Amino acid sequence: MMVSTRIRLVALDLDGTLVGDDLTVRPRVRDAIAAAQARGVAVTIVTGRMFAATRSFAQALAVIGPIVCYQGAAIFEAATGAELRETPVHPGVTRDVLNWAHEHGVHAQCYAGDALYVDEINRFSKRYTDLAKVEPVVVPSLRVAFAERPSIKVVLVDDPEPSSQHLVALQALLGARAYITRSHVDFVEVLDPAVNKGEALGFVAARYGVGLDATLAVGDAWNDVPLLDAAAVGVAMGSGPPELLDRADHVVGDVEHDGVAEAIERYVLA
Repeated sequence: MMVSTRIRLVALDLDGTLVGDDLTVRPRVRDAIAAAQARGVAVTIVTGRMFAATRSFAQALAVIGPIVCYQGAAIFEAATGAELRETPVHPGVTRDVLNWAHEHGVHAQCYAGDALYVDEINRFSKRYTDLAKVEPVVVPSLRVAFAERPSIKVVLVDDPEPSSQHLVALQALLGARAYITRSHVDFVEVLDPAVNKGEALGFVAARYGVGLDATLAVGDAWNDVPLLDAAAVGVAMGSGPPELLDRADHVVGDVEHDGVAEAIERYVLA
């Protein structure tokens, strides 16, 4: 998309974009964000994480407005914690995914009330919670607990190669009833088909009174494709997969090379 006005809203993915494995925002990135904010540019975080696993990053970066969580399935006001919008997975889709996961022996997770639910603590649940830094709620059976209760999203966790196969299988199973994406090589995420990061950017931009033609977005994974497509300037981290790099307007360095700072310095502050 072509830019017709100066950038007034910057949307940043979190894991693999704002922070690396050490979950720390690097100084140059922090300084670039602060410089943009000092010029009156709004900054938001657009992530697959829960709000509970995102809020501390928003606070550290003085982001007080709306932030996108759960790939767009829930949007919160960072300063107050108020939920502005929630679009859960249809219960019938949740049941189908959980039944499929049970039949194939794949670890599944559900989310409600900004809490993570599992029916087993194992290496896959720990892989997720070690990254998100949240404690799960353990229930005897997810299939029973979420038979009728809405789940904001459903996540399957496995090793990278089988995860890619699960994605294909679930797409065949669910078709247009769900939006299925990967935020990480180990995670397959199932959401309502009405939401994604790009759609959520439109919601946040409208809250700020900003047109999408005045937005810049930075991401690093498959789930960031809709985000980069929606923004006036879509920037991919150099570590991103080919599917993302091919859709980006620009490519910057990876986390270790301060890619977010590079994007802001080039396209917002210059």
